[in-house]
Amino acid sequence: MIFTILFYTFVVVTAVQIVYYLFFLSFTKIEKTQKDADVNIPVSVIVYVKNNADILINYIQDLTKQKYPCFEIVLVNNASSDNSLGVIEKLQKDFSNIKIVDVKNTEAFWGNKKYALTLAVKAATHEHLLFTEISSKALSKNWIHGMASNFSQEKTIVIGHQKLKHKKNSFSNLLIRFDYLLKTIQSLSFVKFRSPYKATNHNFAYTKSEFFKVNGYINHMNLFIGEADLFLKDAVTTKNTTYSITIDSFVVSTKSLSFKKWFSLEKKASILFSLYKFKHRFFLRFFHITKLLFYLLVSYIVFVNWKLALPFIISYYLIQYIVLGRSASKLHEKNVVLLLPFLDICLVLLQISIFISNQISKPKHWK
Repeated sequence: MIFTILFYTFVVVTAVQIVYYLFFLSFTKIEKTQKDADVNIPVSVIVYVKNNADILINYIQDLTKQKYPCFEIVLVNNASSDNSLGVIEKLQKDFSNIKIVDVKNTEAFWGNKKYALTLAVKAATHEHLLFTEISSKALSKNWIHGMASNFSQEKTIVIGHQKLKHKKNSFSNLLIRFDYLLKTIQSLSFVKFRSPYKATNHNFAYTKSEFFKVNGYINHMNLFIGEADLFLKDAVTTKNTTYSITIDSFVVSTKSLSFKKWFSLEKKASILFSLYKFKHRFFLRFFHITKLLFYLLVSYIVFVNWKLALPFIISYYLIQYIVLGRSASKLHEKNVVLLLPFLDICLVLLQISIFISNQISKPKHWK
């Protein structure tokens, strides 16, 4: 009797997981946009700077080589304690399309990134804004075009993709990129169904009008996290947001993420997750709960009657491999899924560890 109940629960859980993965596949079927059109809308590229003097010159020189007819670079220096401001001022003499926003610490907004970005938005010349950060670089000299070509009269928010740097012969790097791939296809699938919840300020574009329509970051200015996600939560409608998965529109992180840093960021991400809309929290949690149940139940059922469980295990991994394989191909991360079953199991175990760790020691807000 107990085995029968657990077996049918296992069947339901497996079916739910398969439905989720088929839902995730939807983001690969992107609607046709004006990507092939001659895009000439002026763009303000907003670059956040905080103690980056050592890499600023090479970064900005590379950014100025973008093949786009009309763009300015707004460098927002958020009270850097190194010589970032001096480097920026020198660069401004060499490049006429650079604008400087130097943010001084104030008692009310001490070190507040959202405050600094708000000043940058106000200072930007153009209506269309493209956000990025020093720790990422464009993969192509057509990056601005790749993002700006998604704007239209209806689409005023564009979510771009950030690739994580690949580190050879590193299992932890492979696992981190696998986790990031899964999170990316989840978030882009929700965009496809007109319910976005996640973006990254390393590659994010929207109009000034959208920013001021919701008074920018006013609803979460006191939180040192979520400048992209929480703005998206306030500004998104069922029609105004799209995404780009053409490689010209990608950026890539300049440094590989260590396992220790990733684990710490995952702990802190729980703060941001708790601020998402209820429907997003519900669907994402249900996905993780059913995945955990799948592995718990499959362990028991295989032990009792492995032949009965085998067709469902094969179906689960076949669908997962097809979906993640196609998604990885679209995002140019093909090698991420090579160790798929093992990576999936490791990620479940790590998520349990993160959950337990958060119960023992609650993460604090980012600073």
